[in-house]
Amino acid sequence: MYKRAYGIIETLAPLHVGASAGEETGNLNLIFRDQFTQTGVIPGSSIRGRLRADMRQDDGDSLASRWYGHHVVEGVRDGGTTEALVKFEYASLLWLPVFCPGQPVVWITCPWLLKRYQQIAGITTPLPQPYTAPKTLQGRQVGTNRKILFFNLGFMEIEHEVDLAPWIPVGATNLKPDSLVVVGDNDIAMLHDMALYRQSRVKLLDEMKKVDTDKGAFFNVEALPESSVMVFPIALKETGWKPFGEADSQELYFGGLESIGFGRSRVTLAGAYN
Repeated sequence: MYKRAYGIIETLAPLHVGASAGEETGNLNLIFRDQFTQTGVIPGSSIRGRLRADMRQDDGDSLASRWYGHHVVEGVRDGGTTEALVKFEYASLLWLPVFCPGQPVVWITCPWLLKRYQQIAGITTPLPQPYTAPKTLQGRQVGTNRKILFFNLGFMEIEHEVDLAPWIPVGATNLKPDSLVVVGDNDIAMLHDMALYRQSRVKLLDEMKKVDTDKGAFFNVEALPESSVMVFPIALKETGWKPFGEADSQELYFGGLESIGFGRSRVTLAGAYN
C-alpha cells in the first residue's frame, strides 16, 4: 500500500514549463496544458527531476537513487534500474490570479480543478457551483442582490455566495478568502489564456545591441503568472522521504528559463510523506 501525500506549488515568479526556446522566427514557446480544461500543468517528470537533482547535489547519488530510482548503467543487466520509492503525478492549477479592470485582482478556479484537489487532499467540503464567490468579494454591485465582475473579455455575474476559505491550501500564502471566484468549466480556458504572462524576446548580435536577423529575431514566451497555486499528488512506498530536510517547504525553480527570472516557486508538502 502506498502512503498518500501531496504538494502545493505557489509561483513566486512567472513559470514556464513547456516548449523550449528555439531560433525559429516567431516561435511561440507554449506551456504544457491539461487536455480537458486547457489550463497550465507541470508534468510529474519535471517535478521528480527537480527534486532528484537537488537531493543528488546535497546528499549524493546513492540517496537520490534509492528514492527516485537508479539510472541506467551501461553494461549492467537490465540496465541496473530500480523502481522509485516516491512517485509523482502532474501538478494542475488550483487558483489562477486574473486582472479585473478597476477592481482588485481575483483568483479563479473551476469545479473540474477543485474536484481534483478535493480527491488529492481528502477535502470533505462539497464542491461549490460555478459562478460562486464569497459575500465579501469586491465586485460591481448591480441592483440589490446582483454582483458582477468585469474581465477584459466581458462581464460575469456572481450567482452564488459561499465561503471558499476551505479551498485555500496550506502554503498558499498570497490567497485571500475574499478574492476567490469559481467560474464554469467552459469559461476557465478563455480566462486562463487572458491571465497568462507573455514576453517577447529577441536574439542580439554578439558584438552589438542589434537584432540578429540571420538566426531569427523573436521568441515569444508564455508563462503562468506569479501567485498561481498548483497541486500535485505524491505516492510513497516507504515513509522517511525528506526532500527539504526537517522543513515542510522550500523555494525551487521549475522550467528552463531560470536564468531570466522564470520558474521561482515555493513548494509545500502535506500528508504522510515523512
